Amino acid sequence: MGIHYHPWRELRTLTHVALHWRELHPGVWGVNDGRTRIWLDHSLGQVERRCTLAHELEHIRRGHRGCQPPAVEASVNAAAARRLIPDPHTLADAIVWARGNLDQAAEELWVDEPTLQARLDPAHLHPAEKAIITARVDGLHGWH
Repeated sequence: MGIHYHPWRELRTLTHVALHWRELHPGVWGVNDGRTRIWLDHSLGQVERRCTLAHELEHIRRGHRGCQPPAVEASVNAAAARRLIPDPHTLADAIVWARGNLDQAAEELWVDEPTLQARLDPAHLHPAEKAIITARVDGLHGWH
């Protein structure tokens, strides 16, 4: 199925970016300075670390500094989710396998549920992706 995006590999190529571990404010999983530093909360599990790093790398890619408006955060979330779950067929298959349980589908896709939710956000789905996912999961009990 091709090479999957691996945020840790990308971080290794960005020799100017340093990763720091620390206790962040409650509910904050990661932050960055827009250029050279990323901080991740030391209490995150492996999947959350992977997803949060992908998110923070997207901010670095875009040169964002400080807090961003909700629309920008939604765009960053969607871009990071697309990198982590690029194939809509795989996405739909995971939802069907999990019988519509997004927590289980996220686990199958090796992402956290917020990342899966961002990938499924209709505002950021291409119409062709939406058609693929809808065709595969349509009629699945409990799927909206």
